[in-house]
Amino acid sequence: MTFNTRFLARLLAPLCLGLALTGAARAADDYPSKPVRIIVPYTPGGFNDTLARTVGDRLGKVWKQSVVVDNRPGGNTVLGNNLAAKAPADGYTILITPLPFSALPALYGAKLPYNATADFQPLVWAGYTQNALVIRPDLPGVTNLKELIDYAKKNPGKLNYGSTGSGSSNHLSMELFMSMTGTKMTHVPYKGSAPAVMAMLGGEIDVLFDNVPNLMQQIKASKLKPIAVTGTQRAALLPETPTVQEAGVPGYEVIVWFGMQMPAGTPKPIVDRANQDIVAILKDPEVVKLFRDQGVEVVASTPEAFGQLLQKEIPKWTKVVNDAGVKIE
Repeated sequence: MTFNTRFLARLLAPLCLGLALTGAARAADDYPSKPVRIIVPYTPGGFNDTLARTVGDRLGKVWKQSVVVDNRPGGNTVLGNNLAAKAPADGYTILITPLPFSALPALYGAKLPYNATADFQPLVWAGYTQNALVIRPDLPGVTNLKELIDYAKKNPGKLNYGSTGSGSSNHLSMELFMSMTGTKMTHVPYKGSAPAVMAMLGGEIDVLFDNVPNLMQQIKASKLKPIAVTGTQRAALLPETPTVQEAGVPGYEVIVWFGMQMPAGTPKPIVDRANQDIVAILKDPEVVKLFRDQGVEVVASTPEAFGQLLQKEIPKWTKVVNDAGVKIE
């Protein structure tokens, strides 16, 4: 490159940057100008679907554009996640992203078809709930967390615990619990919360971590006994139930979070515009009450705050998965 060419390149660089920023800002002003898709990597039903449909319905009215909820279950959420990762980075694809997203890199390793950090742009941490640890009321000699730990230590592998699949929040909650308490129980995965609960009622499994709202009907009917919740504070729906920390496992914490992302490279003005409108929806008192009635507390964060959460959660669950030797073939 000659001196004149280098000089010209330096002279034009700020102009090119300015034009790019102006173009991105203009794109945000026009955004959205066509239908927006919210990918839910689960079947309809459950809070991830509720989050997408609640936000999508209200965004459609704000944006005066169609916002379509696209349920894409499969591959332990990998199918839907990969669709979002490979979508154009133009703001017209939003991915619902819950806690299990952070364990997938460790579970799949090189087989994961996307990069969990490089291929996504955090958009908003929408909210969180807790898991509750429940036991069968007729489990011999076990009425609280300490007795469960003692029994599991004396009878390694004898107790069966359920989950909604490898890498789900209830599976991860138990793997972390066993690693911190030195216990061993046998994992029995099911295709969803309802089948896992039914299996417990039928005596197939003895112990289960699950989202608090999924268990309330059976808890109220005294068919399942809650002995702990996974947060640092007691759950509003179970005020008499101690946290795992309170019940004797210091440092234990699992927050079941729900968020949204866009494909990496989405222009910042578009990310900021979408975040601003979604945060306004999430903070609406009607939405706050709707979610709280389902056991979910609204967070409504900035993109940066959700990114910070992911940076903390991915290493945390990578260690749990690797220490437990869990893999999905």
